[in-house]
Amino acid sequence: MQTPTNPFKQALAEKRTQIGLWLGLADSYCAEICAGAGFDWLLIDGEHSPNGLRSVLQQAQAIAAYPGANAIARVPVGHGDVGTALIKQYLDLGVQTILVPMVDTPEQAKAIVRAMRYPPQGIRGMGGARASRWGRYPAYAREANAQVCLLVQAETREALANLDAIAAVEGVDGVFIGPADLSASLGHIGNPNHPEVQAAIEDAIARIQRAGKAAGILTPDEAQARKYLELGALFVAVGLDTNLLVRSTSALAARFKDGTLALPASKTY
Repeated sequence: MQTPTNPFKQALAEKRTQIGLWLGLADSYCAEICAGAGFDWLLIDGEHSPNGLRSVLQQAQAIAAYPGANAIARVPVGHGDVGTALIKQYLDLGVQTILVPMVDTPEQAKAIVRAMRYPPQGIRGMGGARASRWGRYPAYAREANAQVCLLVQAETREALANLDAIAAVEGVDGVFIGPADLSASLGHIGNPNHPEVQAAIEDAIARIQRAGKAAGILTPDEAQARKYLELGALFVAVGLDTNLLVRSTSALAARFKDGTLALPASKTY
């Protein structure tokens, strides 16, 4: 059996736009429904959702059954010994693309690159488990480094200051802008649409592109998503399963009941 290529990584390298959906319900049944919708990628969130290793695995397995749908997983933390261990475990599950939150410096980015790779390019512990199909991909240990894809999140004022250096790190395939945390860091908590935040996002997309890397972002606002795509963002999540469920159920109840609570505002992560 041959080590599989990473179609998401290949698409970014070829500058092909990838449209995604955020999965926060931590449920493989929901992941399977969303995988059949036609999205290019689905983000299994280990940072702000109640996901453990087994639920990440179950969702990745459900997504894998649908050609064209790529599973990406966000680790809760990417720094230090804990981050290194989590990255190893997510990769061993067979997830080829990892999103790491709160990357503020190029030094952090370089350490995460090393955590993603087997020696001599990195420090990932040998094993592979499901990723190598328990040894049925005989060349996995030699070929895995070329197929893993690292996306780092820039979501603070410090990250913006270091963005050029972060994006220049070899082994970083893309930089994802986190609007919610970025707005808080810039002093506009809960308001990612503030003009200062939006200006910072537009500037960040341009800088990431100049570095030759893929820019990514999440927004459930269609007009905003189309704007980011026009600016050159290559991987854009255009919704969240939790948000879709909240808004649809609230709207349905409101059509039949008076005095139902107003629809909650959309949230970006």
